[in-house]
Formats: sequence, C-alpha cells, structure tokens
Amino acid sequence: MTPHQSGIDLWAADVLVDPYPTYRALRELGDVVYLTHSKLYALTGYDVIKDALADPTRFSSAQGIGFNDDVNQALQGTSLASDPPTHTQLRAALSENLTPRALRGLGEQIKANAQALVARLVKQPSFDAIDEIARRFPIGVVADLVGFQGEARANMLRWGQAAMEVIGPMNQRTAENFPIAGELYGYCSQITQDALTAGSVGWGVFEAENKGVIPAGAARHIIHQYLGAGLDTTLAAIGNTVALFGRFPEAFAKVRADLSLVPSAFNEVLRYYSPVHVWSRVTTQDVEVAGVKIPRGSRVALMLGAGNRDPRHYPNPEVFDVTRNPIDHLSFGYGPHGCAGQGLARMEGAAIIEALATQIKSFRIGEVARVPSNVTVSFDTVPVLDLEAA
Repeated sequence: MTPHQSGIDLWAADVLVDPYPTYRALRELGDVVYLTHSKLYALTGYDVIKDALADPTRFSSAQGIGFNDDVNQALQGTSLASDPPTHTQLRAALSENLTPRALRGLGEQIKANAQALVARLVKQPSFDAIDEIARRFPIGVVADLVGFQGEARANMLRWGQAAMEVIGPMNQRTAENFPIAGELYGYCSQITQDALTAGSVGWGVFEAENKGVIPAGAARHIIHQYLGAGLDTTLAAIGNTVALFGRFPEAFAKVRADLSLVPSAFNEVLRYYSPVHVWSRVTTQDVEVAGVKIPRGSRVALMLGAGNRDPRHYPNPEVFDVTRNPIDHLSFGYGPHGCAGQGLARMEGAAIIEALATQIKSFRIGEVARVPSNVTVSFDTVPVLDLEAA
C-alpha cells in the first residue's frame, strides 16, 4: 500500500509555534504519511513510533538522527549516531552516572535548590518563569553535575539551544545556529579532564577513557552530549510546566492538595507538550509499517508530539489531566536510545513542581510567547502575575 501524502512543512514557523492541528491532520491521514515538502516518511501514531524506536536493526541511528547531512556528520562517533553494539558501549559510559542509584545523593540537593529558588521568587509581585526558573534552574544543576566551569558555564544556554536547533533541516534557523553549535563542538574537541571539577560526572567520563572502559576520544563526545542533548529539552519541560499550571489552575490546585500527584503531573506535562516534537531514523531495509512500504535508506520522521496525543492510546488526549500519569509517553524516546538523562530530568521537574505547589497558593500567567524552534516545543516568555504565596 502506498502512503498518503501531504505537502505540510513540519518546520514552517506557524506549524512550530502551534503544531497540534498539524499533528491531528497527519494522524488522520494515516500512521505513515509521506511529506512531499521534506521528502520524509512521517510516523504519526503512538504504536508505530514506539515500535520504530524499539527496533534499531531496521530503524537505524548510525546515519544520524538529524534532518541535514552536516549535523549527522558532526554527530558521528557519539551514541546518538550509532547502533548496538557500538551504541551499547558508548551509552554505558554516558549513563553510568545518570542512573537512579547514582543520582540518589543529588536528589535532596536538587529539591533544596528548587525550594530556595521559588522562595526567592514568591517575594516578587511578578517574574518571567522562563528566565527565572526554566533557564536558571537546569543550567545550575547540569553545570554542577558535569563539572563545567568558566567558558562552558557561561555559554551553556546558547550552546545547548543551538545544538538542538541544528538537528532540523537546513533552514534559516539551522544555518544561523551552526556557528554557535560549532563553538560547542570546538570547546568539546579540546576539553581536558582538568577543565572539569574533580569528582564530577564529566571528570569521571575521562577516568573511564583513561582506564580503557570506553574508546579513546569518546569522552569528548560524551561531554558534548551532556550539554548538547539534555539542557534545552529540560528547560522546555520546566517552562511548559509553569505555563500549563497557569493555563489550567484547577490542575495546579489538585497537585497542591495532593503532592503524591507530582510525578504524574510531570509525566502529563511531558505528554501534553512534548519537549521534543520530532526525531529521526533511517531504514536499513524495506520496511512495512501499518501496511505501508517504506523503502530502504529512507529518512523517517518520528513525530513524538503527535504520538503523545494519539487518541487510540490516550483517551481525551487534548485534555491536560494531572491524574492521568502517562508513564509510557514518548517524550524520552523508547528502547536502546531512550533518553539517558531522563532520571535527572524527572528529578528536576518534580523538584520544581513540588516547590511551586508548596509555596504558591495561586497565580495567573500573562501573554505567553513561543518562538519557532526546529526540534523543541517551548516558550520564550511566561509572565507569572498576581502570585499569592501559600
């Protein structure tokens, strides 16, 4: 069966600012839709996306997970652009210090930092949640964890955002961000162990390389991924959290009344506003998906944001329900390439939600602003107004 076709440009500015009507339209065409504008096969349904993520033998990452050749070439040598067994070795070093056991000692400090941050903010009549929470909090956590100092710490935000932008097709946003992403690549290509805080996660990655646990040169690729792959997405998720609680005050009230809902609420934020809306694979052979043949060597767009709102998997997917607890959402991916830093992201998100719920009785948000972004779905401005402290 040939796929349905669509001329939709996934990276048009109006689509990126409000992608949900496009998700719905593509899902209604089918689980597999050929996008004539981008020459991509888009997977739109929850089940087919999850199956592809779980099957690296047919849906490969070895040719990169981006939508332009330059970024895919730059990613060679990283776990993002590899398949098992190479991926397995690189991933082990990347995730060793990001397991729940490894992060256990960090949890209380993250909670304390979140409480202190919100305690300072509740004394103000208003603030921008993106500047004061979404950007400030994850940067501090990641910088301390990985051991970034000096130049890296000062440039983390712009480097991290650029690293995600260049994953998109070669449009204006990608072209403008390549020089900035190049700064990150240049920094990581020359970084040495002594540039990182002794005992930090990044310092430990170099130790693994020194002991031969990972290949020579792999440590620099892993440091690049810590900064390039995880920061902007966590920033987006935390900003989306505040925006959604402001948009749906009844949901915030439910969490305030029952803090056991904190993990469920963060999962629902991640489902409702998927921080990463699209990712990529390449087929290694002719593949049949939902009755549609995708030829070998095809670039496939995995539409994570569309899958997270598939009504066949999530009843009433357009409803933001903090009691839903969609633990199987696709925002962290799935399978061998599932997000290595998801434990840390969950820890950060939960800490911010708990701090908001325990220290703020109510608030409203002013006019929010999104800016088009190739890969992440986030806000640029979320004004918090009329805040009433608990």
